[in-house]
Amino acid sequence: MAAPKRFFVEEIADEVVLSAQEARHAKNVLRLTEGDEVTLFDGSGKEYSAIVTCADKQGVTVHVVRENVSDREPKTHVFLLIGALKGDKTELVVQKATELGVSRIGVFSSRFCAAYMNENKLERLNRVAREAAKQCLRASVPQVEYFATLEEALAAGKDCDTKLFACEFLPSGERNIAQTGASVVAVVGSEGGFSEEEYELAETLGYCGISLGKRILRAETAAIALVSVIMYEAGELQ
Repeated sequence: MAAPKRFFVEEIADEVVLSAQEARHAKNVLRLTEGDEVTLFDGSGKEYSAIVTCADKQGVTVHVVRENVSDREPKTHVFLLIGALKGDKTELVVQKATELGVSRIGVFSSRFCAAYMNENKLERLNRVAREAAKQCLRASVPQVEYFATLEEALAAGKDCDTKLFACEFLPSGERNIAQTGASVVAVVGSEGGFSEEEYELAETLGYCGISLGKRILRAETAAIALVSVIMYEAGELQ
């Protein structure tokens, strides 16, 4: 039996009207009709079993019948901070980080960052996170935030147990990634990397520099690889 189709909703109630985008997908792609079973999630960590009660030109309405707690959310809280990347590379990082289980994502501008952010791009990134959460069966959706400076981004991770700062000019890491706490903030730069001054700033704020090996990785590769290693060492990929 196929798993129920999943839809993101902003707010849960006994009767829920799907958004126009979700309704089009339900009717035109999935061909759902009255009586079909679906799963709703609102990004809070809970899922809701529901039945389609109406699917017509006016939209799709579902009736919620049961609340469930998802067992797919990681116990380790990972906050990824990534420098804004050119083209659609930031979207790729958001998508894969969501699939891997990050809890929060921050995009920042730094000295050598050549990309820029605006409200439309930020909304697009949050939409990518919602779609990725839907695809990988997560019930929580990481919020994507923007920080205008590296200092603001670093300050946002001050309460995390483990603070990792990936830097390409370090000969070796100061911290073993396996030694992580219940919450981790991981920082990866944009295509231009970081300056010595930015690394020193991170050190003053309690971040430990780490190396990702002898090869120079693309920024998007470095972000995805680092999150993967953190999740593996935390036991979240077992």
